Amino acid sequence: MEALKIVEKPSDITWDYDEEADVLYISVGEPCPALGMDIGEGVILRYDEAKKEVVGLTLIGLRERLQKGLKGD
Repeated sequence: MEALKIVEKPSDITWDYDEEADVLYISVGEPCPALGMDIGEGVILRYDEAKKEVVGLTLIGLRERLQKGLKGD
């Protein structure tokens, strides 16, 4: 199995939150086309196949996660 490069201390992280869909998109650098892999519990890992590196994360249901965390559930 090939190694997946995870960027150490990225200098440029961007994010966008879709309030209506309750989805947080986090990108390392400028958002770019990427392959998504569902890693469970509403978290999608986005990676560039050519470079073999992580380029972002998508978190589905952020509002619920935050409310649950604040309640201590």
